[in-house]
Amino acid sequence: MDSYFNARDEAYQKFTRERQALWNRIAAKEAKKVRWSSYYHHRLNATYRSIIPVGSTILEVGCGRGDLLAFLEPSVGVGVDFSEGMIAAAQKAHPQCEFICVDAHALPDLGRQFDFIILSDLVNDVWDVQTVLAQLKPFCTPKTRLVINFYNRLWELPLKVAQAIHMATPLLDQNWLTQQDMRNLLQLCDYEVVRTSSEVLFPFYFPLLSGLFNRVLARLTLFKFLCMTNFLIARPSGGACEDKPSVSVVIAARNEAGNIAQIFQRVPEMGSRTELIFVEGYSKDNTYEVIEDIAAQSNRPVQLFKQEGTGKGDAIRLGFQHAQGDVLMILDADLTVPPEDLPRFYDALISNRGEFINGVRLVYPMEKQAMRPFNTLGNKFFSTAFSWLLGQSIKDTLCGTKVLWREDYEKIAANRAFFGDFDPFGDFDLIFGAAKLNLKIVDLPIRYRERTYGTTNIQRWKHGLLLLRMLWVAAVRLKFV
Repeated sequence: MDSYFNARDEAYQKFTRERQALWNRIAAKEAKKVRWSSYYHHRLNATYRSIIPVGSTILEVGCGRGDLLAFLEPSVGVGVDFSEGMIAAAQKAHPQCEFICVDAHALPDLGRQFDFIILSDLVNDVWDVQTVLAQLKPFCTPKTRLVINFYNRLWELPLKVAQAIHMATPLLDQNWLTQQDMRNLLQLCDYEVVRTSSEVLFPFYFPLLSGLFNRVLARLTLFKFLCMTNFLIARPSGGACEDKPSVSVVIAARNEAGNIAQIFQRVPEMGSRTELIFVEGYSKDNTYEVIEDIAAQSNRPVQLFKQEGTGKGDAIRLGFQHAQGDVLMILDADLTVPPEDLPRFYDALISNRGEFINGVRLVYPMEKQAMRPFNTLGNKFFSTAFSWLLGQSIKDTLCGTKVLWREDYEKIAANRAFFGDFDPFGDFDLIFGAAKLNLKIVDLPIRYRERTYGTTNIQRWKHGLLLLRMLWVAAVRLKFV
C-alpha cells in the first residue's frame, strides 16, 4: 500500500475493510432482477454504449462483476476491483476480459494505455477521489477519455429508502459529490471536462413511460437536475505536440477564378510542410485552368481535383481523402476568412487546447455585406440549438474554416453511416462526428470579410430546411438516446 495511506491512522484501513466485506457478501449472492437497480444498470449500459464504440480498449476501475465492461465489447478489456469476491465472479462470467484484484488507490503497472477509462458509481464509494484520479494518468494517452458517472446528491434520501426496503443494493456512507466538485477534482489532477449529461430520471421499467422520462424529459433543463446520476467525459489536459506536424489546406473552388492567385500568395507556411489541395466543382468561369496555371509556376506542394459529386461537403471529403498532411484545414475560396488566420487554428490544435478547432464569425463586427441579416439570424439560431444538442458550445456551425487531426477525421469518416450522408456543406458531417468521438471542440473567433469576387453559393431557404433536418438527426442520434 502507498505510504500516503500507511501514514494515516486506522480510519482508511477500517474504511477499506468494511467495504471489502460488504462487496464480498454482495458478490456471493446472485443479483436480483426485481430490484430497481436492474433497470438503472440497463440505462447505464445504454448510455455507455452511446459513448464508447465497440472494439475500444477499456480499463474499468471498480468493475464489480464486470457486466458493464463485457457489455461494451472491448478489443482489450481490463477490470480492477478491491473485492476478491467480485473479481472471482467477473472472471467466471466474462473470461474474455482480464480482471485484477487491487485497490484503486494503488494501481499497478498494467503495461498499456487505453482508449477509455470507466469509473461507474465508484467516486461515491472511495476514500480519496483525487488519489484515484491521479493513479489513472499512466494509462492515458492524449486521446484517452475518462467516463465517470456518480449519484446525484438529491437522490441521497430516496436511495436510502430503497436500500432499507431491499429494492437497491445496500451501501455504506457515500461521498455525495456535485458536478462542480468533480470538475474541481479533475482539474486538480490535470484533466479537462469535455461534456456532461444527466441520466436516469425514472429508475423503473414501465412501457413508454420509462422512455419518455429517461430519453426525453431527462434532457430538458427543467428536469435534468432531478436525474439520478451525473455523467462527465474528461480528457488529459496539456500534452502539446513537440513536433511540427505537416498541414493540408483543402479549398473547394467553384466560380472563384479571381481569388486563386491570392490563395497561393496568402496561405502561410505552417508546420514541416503545407500543401494546398484544390477541388474544383462545375465552375462557369475558368477556375480550374487558373489553378492549373498558377500551380505550374508555384514552388508550393499542390494537388488539383475535379469534383464528380455535388456540394461543398463532397468536395471537402475528396480533398481530405487525398491529403498527406497530419493536420487538415478547410479554407473557403471566397477569402471571407483571411488565410493569415490559419496559423492561429494550427497553434490551437497542436498545443492541445482543442481537438476540433471551429472558426466563429459571430463575435467580431463584420464588414457590411459579409453576411445578410437573415443569414446572421439563422446562424445564431442554429448555433444555439446545436450547442444544446451536442453538449458543447459551438457558436458558429457554418463557418467554413475548421481544423482537425487527420487521424480523427479518418475515425469520423469510418463512422459516417451513423448519421447518414446528406450534408451538402460538410460542416455538420464533421461537427457531428467530432461530438460522437467526444473530441474537445474549441471556437476560435475570426473577422469575417466581405467577398470581393463572385457571389455566394448558399441558398438560404433551401439550405435552411436542410439545417432543420440536421437538427432532427442530431436530436435523435446524439441527444435523445
